[in-house]
Amino acid sequence: MIKHAEALGLDAVQFKECLGTGKHAAQIKAAMAEGQKAGITGTPGFLLGFVEADGKVKATKRISGAVPYANFKAAIDEMLSSKR
Repeated sequence: MIKHAEALGLDAVQFKECLGTGKHAAQIKAAMAEGQKAGITGTPGFLLGFVEADGKVKATKRISGAVPYANFKAAIDEMLSSKR
């Protein structure tokens, strides 16, 4: 990972420090657990949904993998034309 970080032009010393301390490990684990709970099993993974009256988002479609724009367009068009 460090070689990739260097190839991207990141500060290698700062990156190694961040990676080595585990400073963000809890946040990462929580985000992964939330994604798994929503049915996301890998990256990239996307959830499409609607905002409910109470302000919460209700996910109604899941897209997994690096798929073409046409897949997103079809899913969004279908959601917009259907009743919630």
